[in-house]
Amino acid sequence: MRIVALVPGGIGDQILFFPTLDTLKRSYPDAEIDVVVEQRAKPAYRLSRSVSDVLTFDYKERNSPADWANLLGVIRDRYYTVALYTGQAWGIELLLWLTGIPTRIGYANSGGKSFLTVPVPYKTSQYQAETYHDLLQGLNLTLPTPALSISIPKSDLDWAEGEQKRLTVKGSGYVLIHDTAASPEAAYPSDRWQTIIQSFRQQQPDLPLVVAQTSADALWVATLVQAFPDLKVTKTADLGKLAAMIAGANLLLCTEGVSMQIAVALQVYTLALFGGSAAPTQVLPQSDKFAAIAATTGKLADIPPEQVLAKIWGG
Repeated sequence: MRIVALVPGGIGDQILFFPTLDTLKRSYPDAEIDVVVEQRAKPAYRLSRSVSDVLTFDYKERNSPADWANLLGVIRDRYYTVALYTGQAWGIELLLWLTGIPTRIGYANSGGKSFLTVPVPYKTSQYQAETYHDLLQGLNLTLPTPALSISIPKSDLDWAEGEQKRLTVKGSGYVLIHDTAASPEAAYPSDRWQTIIQSFRQQQPDLPLVVAQTSADALWVATLVQAFPDLKVTKTADLGKLAAMIAGANLLLCTEGVSMQIAVALQVYTLALFGGSAAPTQVLPQSDKFAAIAATTGKLADIPPEQVLAKIWGG
């Protein structure tokens, strides 16, 4: 059995799709399962053991006929028996029809549902991981949606152990702060983070605070370090290392995004700030371990730090 899943979106979307992949692997342990994702999302599969191969296709770009033909050829050459599609673009569903894959599963509210062999109802109000998992109804799999789960490579766990020793937080635990915004303009303002950090210094002076720095947020981290020169900073070069540092944290403070989904998969206590259109109930499971604060204006910067601190110290 050969299965291909076409999953548009970023890394967070892929992690939310992991339960579907895990159920497929448990149900068909000998199957080869491939995914077709955007290049930016490929690093997510460093944290999954359920996938055989990761192919890339830019779903958002205006692809040329050659790009479409190449994807069609690659999928045809692999002789898949099942295709799952998590998006709702009729062009992709037409392409799947042209591949001749016998079982093509997608959502019934899509304009291209006539190209599918099994359209599945799309439930807009539920947790996204459950919505993805509903696609397995097309294979008569009605198992409950498993919790998010990831697999961190041992090399990354070893790196994190050394990093925790370097930061002198090994054994003591720490609060990890990570703003996952794609640009400084979209981030939670630095002065608000500084207010939060200052409150931790006053309320819990012995609890280490660690800021995670990736290649995209060096300026944001530099601003925080300028205000707090003794702030501990970990430079996580890839997703595996970020996951390993999240795994060791007592609490993750973050904006909605990749680190939040990793923390959910690791069952790490998390407080996430939401400023966009995503509703917390769609991307966070119900649990006492995961809390969210959503900006009423839709702008992350409009969340008062006092509201964040009230959530932290008030329980």
